[in-house]
Amino acid sequence: MATKAHVNMIFARFMAIYGHKFKSCFETENEIRLAKREWALSLEGYSESALVAAVNRCKETLAWMPTVSEFLAILRDIQGDFGLPSDTAAYQEACYKAADPASHQWSHPAVYLAGREVGWFRLRSEEASQVQPVFCYAYEQFCQRVRRGESLHTPIVKGIDDQQDNTTAQFILDFAKQQGITEDLLYYLTKPKGTQVRERLRAQAQSQLDAQGVKLQLPENVSVRLT
Repeated sequence: MATKAHVNMIFARFMAIYGHKFKSCFETENEIRLAKREWALSLEGYSESALVAAVNRCKETLAWMPTVSEFLAILRDIQGDFGLPSDTAAYQEACYKAADPASHQWSHPAVYLAGREVGWFRLRSEEASQVQPVFCYAYEQFCQRVRRGESLHTPIVKGIDDQQDNTTAQFILDFAKQQGITEDLLYYLTKPKGTQVRERLRAQAQSQLDAQGVKLQLPENVSVRLT
């Protein structure tokens, strides 16, 4: 895993590679100290050999010292990032399948585990501005474990503890099958009743159906009985 010594090595090499360009990135010693701390936190989980390879790539391809995000992108390009999807893709997948996580074939166990830690209800009910940063932080912790060589596994989930969650998920499956539509159009039903996000998602789904010429009024809640 990345340590203070590793970051010191990276910065020392950047100073040698970029010279005055490196020095121009920082005005004071305190700025360098804070930058090193942030780099150490961001690079946790990567081996020394991976970090050296990334520095070598920077030397070959970049005229200026990279930002930490650019350096991470290089690391992931070199290593393939162990099959881990991006933060954004992982968050979208977790939200999309939060209504019935047990039945989904997850792109990577880290996505499922992060979603479970944050809470499926939070992912369904809270606005992205509130819950996405929390999810991304949790997801990054699992990503670091993967990069350190740990094998993560999606546990076998016997059922959904929340009976209301189970009812909603089953309704979505049944309604979508009966009406011949995709389940994602009913995703709004997983959001709390009366919320703006639920109404917005329902309106978007209804507009999508209308544009396709499908004459179907989407239900407002799960109390609609299927015939």
